Amino acid sequence: MSAEGRRQYELLHDTYDAQGWLCGRATMEQHFAQHTRSDEEVAQHYDGAPRDDFVAPGAPESFAFAVDSHGRLAWDSNDIDGDHVVALLATHVSNEYLAHLRDRRVSYLLAGDDEVELSVALKKIGQRFGVRTLMLEGGGRINGSMLREGLIDELSVLIAPVVDGRIGTPAVMDVAGDLAPQSLVLESVEQRPGQVLWLRYRVQAPVKP
Repeated sequence: MSAEGRRQYELLHDTYDAQGWLCGRATMEQHFAQHTRSDEEVAQHYDGAPRDDFVAPGAPESFAFAVDSHGRLAWDSNDIDGDHVVALLATHVSNEYLAHLRDRRVSYLLAGDDEVELSVALKKIGQRFGVRTLMLEGGGRINGSMLREGLIDELSVLIAPVVDGRIGTPAVMDVAGDLAPQSLVLESVEQRPGQVLWLRYRVQAPVKP
């Protein structure tokens, strides 16, 4: 995408006035996390009594939520461009990892035994942080998973004047298993600077076969 296309992305992001944004582990690792934990560290599982979520002291106004089931991301800071970092984790992550997050004042929510249960995580996001408008800005895997569980209200698509026909090019939705076709209702079409086209769709129920 051109520099103007990236600028349009950021401008349109701000129009939603969301209280937070959410990405999967791969996107956070690629663009935002300082480093990652080793396979040996990630393999250390906890099997004891249930533990509490952790909300770091302070009163942030915006949040960056990272879906990181196995605790791969090793944060050094609890801030991304002014947004407070919150890790969404499965309950088996080790005590040592949770202590690492607390030491750096990174909040975390425990949701799901082996993998993060997205519906549980979203409910906790609303309860713990009062977030009502959340932007999903991840890759195809987390996008597809959220769509499959009926957790997306609106699909906002920016089309840049670029064609990429390479095999394996990332898709907007890319999830393992069955994903029934979703019916979308076109809400608006707008041409933006840089020959960028902005499409907004309302997500309806899955299409029955």
